[in-house]
Amino acid sequence: MLDVALNRQPFYQASEEVLHRARAGEFAAVLPAHALTTLHYIIEKWSGTKLANETIDGLLADFVIHGVDKANFQRARQLALKDFEDTVVAAVAEASASDYIVTRNVDDFAGSPVSAITPPEFLVREAMGSDLSV
Repeated sequence: MLDVALNRQPFYQASEEVLHRARAGEFAAVLPAHALTTLHYIIEKWSGTKLANETIDGLLADFVIHGVDKANFQRARQLALKDFEDTVVAAVAEASASDYIVTRNVDDFAGSPVSAITPPEFLVREAMGSDLSV
């Protein structure tokens, strides 16, 4: 998300293609609810309120937003990942029956109950006709 919103090169293109295909309905894309506040904060800080608001509005229109509740946080505390935010993402991916976590930070999700793959890897798998949700 941030690679697209902040136009981070050279990562922008593959990440933008994943988002474009999700918005087109080619697969279901799930975001944990807490990610919206984090994204808004970071985008607003670096690119302004207008882009932050537009980004959130687009995500709300096109993505499944999975609530984060006590059970998700309790599950996250059981996972052996280094970063708590990543454990919450992994717990939500598991709870929403996602096939993958799509991220550039694959190493951060070692030990996750849901495999993490990079945007380019996801595009290759998606092109091969897999029935995916992320």
